[in-house]
Amino acid sequence: MVLASTSPRRLELLARIGVAPARIAAPEIDETPLKGELPRAYVARLATSKALAVERAADEVVLAGDTTVAVGRRILEKPADEADLRRMLALLSGRRHHVWSGVCVIGPDGKPRVRTVDTIVAFKALSAAEIDWYVQSGEGMGKAGGYAIQGRAESFVRFLSGSHSNVVGLPLFEARSLLSAAGVAFG
Repeated sequence: MVLASTSPRRLELLARIGVAPARIAAPEIDETPLKGELPRAYVARLATSKALAVERAADEVVLAGDTTVAVGRRILEKPADEADLRRMLALLSGRRHHVWSGVCVIGPDGKPRVRTVDTIVAFKALSAAEIDWYVQSGEGMGKAGGYAIQGRAESFVRFLSGSHSNVVGLPLFEARSLLSAAGVAFG
């Protein structure tokens, strides 16, 4: 199996279900949302594009994923800098948001199969001191929506409905189902 991602979180999540990729490839794609693109369509498109961007042998299975945070129709990408991270945390403060993931598996038949997953997360109302604490940790940089639920930000979550592994970066139920259908054995 080929993991079309350099995300250490996806690699760790796959290990939880006994999958160790034979190789890891970094897909080079443009991740800019299209004008008017909704979060669900966005993650499905990116997961598929990532899977297709990786070279694969005829007998190889490729898995790719993409995760984003959305407030309404607004897609929160990775923060550009600390000011952007502060803006995102203030937007998430005290409200519900959606974490969308797309998972794409290309099996030996060469056909991409995609599933999307939506998890609802609600943050507590964050004080300025809590936002400062989180920004200074550096943990939110490079993360969709500006936070990592498997780290310090978990202390902000007052409600979660859906897949926790989805919020970390790869919904394991859907990934396992797609991989199994493609013939991947689990250790």
